[in-house]
Amino acid sequence: MRVALAQINSTIGDMDGNAERIVRWIDSAVKEGADLVVFPELVIFGYPPKDLLLRADLVQKNVAALLRVAEACTQTTAVVGYVQPDPERNGKGIYNAAAVCRNGRVTATYTKMLLPTYDVFDESRYFNAGQRVQTFPLSGPRSISIGVTICEDLWNDHQFDGRRVYGIDPIQRSVDAGARVLVNLSASPFRVGKHKEREDIFAQQIRASGTPLVYVNQVGGNDDLVFDGASMVLDANGRVIARAKAFEEDLLIVDLSEAKGHRVETYPDRIASIRKALVIGLRDYVSKCGFQTVVLGLSGGIDSAVTAAIAVEALGADSVCGVVLPSRFSSTHSVEDARELAENMGIRLLMVPIESVHAAMETAMTPHFDGHPRNVAEENIQARIRGNLLMALSNKFGWLLLTTGNKSELAVGYCTLYGDMCGGIAVLGDVPKTVVYELARNINETPPASHRHEGRPVIPIRSIEKAPSAELAENQFDQDSLPPYDTLDAILERYVERTMSPDQIVAEGFDRTLVERITRLVDRNEYKRKQAPVGLKVTSLAFGTGRRMPIAAKCR
Repeated sequence: MRVALAQINSTIGDMDGNAERIVRWIDSAVKEGADLVVFPELVIFGYPPKDLLLRADLVQKNVAALLRVAEACTQTTAVVGYVQPDPERNGKGIYNAAAVCRNGRVTATYTKMLLPTYDVFDESRYFNAGQRVQTFPLSGPRSISIGVTICEDLWNDHQFDGRRVYGIDPIQRSVDAGARVLVNLSASPFRVGKHKEREDIFAQQIRASGTPLVYVNQVGGNDDLVFDGASMVLDANGRVIARAKAFEEDLLIVDLSEAKGHRVETYPDRIASIRKALVIGLRDYVSKCGFQTVVLGLSGGIDSAVTAAIAVEALGADSVCGVVLPSRFSSTHSVEDARELAENMGIRLLMVPIESVHAAMETAMTPHFDGHPRNVAEENIQARIRGNLLMALSNKFGWLLLTTGNKSELAVGYCTLYGDMCGGIAVLGDVPKTVVYELARNINETPPASHRHEGRPVIPIRSIEKAPSAELAENQFDQDSLPPYDTLDAILERYVERTMSPDQIVAEGFDRTLVERITRLVDRNEYKRKQAPVGLKVTSLAFGTGRRMPIAAKCR
């Protein structure tokens, strides 16, 4: 039996476009002699559709699109993810479903049984849970029974911290119903290390059931989520015998009657996977939102340099504009490093000095600030001037403004509302500062194709090696206000991602005064993060969808 794993990039809500794409991929699979083509979860509607699911007109449009796809299935069988209305309109009224399409029509459906409600998932808000398994026969040299499951159905039982999360096991139920091959339609978002976790969990499941698995994952970016693809086939012993590309659309053909000889793509290492996730996440956010060009401020520092490099890799140099906005506190090397970066990458560079605007605003505020010592208010005026000017360029030319701040700064509030936080997407919003340095070195080791000076690093070495500074005051450096970033990031990872208490963090050897100060800053700056642009998720827990904290709270 030849199976095609159709790992495609859907656009949420574009039912017509998604259906056309699916039909093209079915045609390609037929040319490869595929008996069965499997697509990702909710591929017709796009994932995650969120409150678009509350619109009955869109649900009906997705059903109509599915029927057009089914009509195209005359020479093969396809399993396609879609939203299924409940004819009785019970409960939520819809299901997360998979349709078996053959002979020009839908011949069977399966509705997802396990609905996740952790991290970024909120499926019980929208869907009814399915109650029964679905198998179907696939004819060939010999008929074989195929069992259909959807994403979380494969992540069940006691695999989360050793505790039982769900009371049922759809995989075992499918096997008990006669399935001899399992297919799983998935939309599993990327996070660092998740690829290995997936394979380990799936291998455990498959070894227990003794049934081969065809797993097809979505690829591409939708808002803050990035899907890495890496669809795969596991044999009955839980061994990966085929794997599709990561972070790219791919059609992987596997003959299940053959144990060897299949394509097994290598999954990128940790830092390369983060880089690829940011590239495809930004590319899809820009294109799916209808933009052609992005703009960002270039300070000569490492955050803006890495953001610019990611943008060039995602969109091409012609679609990126950098802006230098020097003030009286800007060092000569900051401007020089920004110029060198722009030249290395071949991007457009604008110079917009802010000194006259800054002086005018200080003059305007002097009668009100007189008698009070200078503090963060004067510093933030500069950041807000820069944000205002960058937004003016964005509005004038229809460019998408990229914010350049990282997760470490966002965590402790080392950023300015309506200043450097202005923008449409935070490329590094879920990237700790220490990882930003790793990305910079990785970019210099393997530069994007548009790099113009072979032998010269894309990101100037000085941008990587100099002490980071916001340059909002004379001789100002980040570590005047913050601990070293390796220490800060270690505390933040424990408090934000692992949800450890301050006492637990101290017990791991960190200074109590420092831990209490950092965790207090995280709590106090929730109001800023609520007003931050969407950021691309790459860690186990990002600020935003997966971390829903109150602002007005007192929990210490």
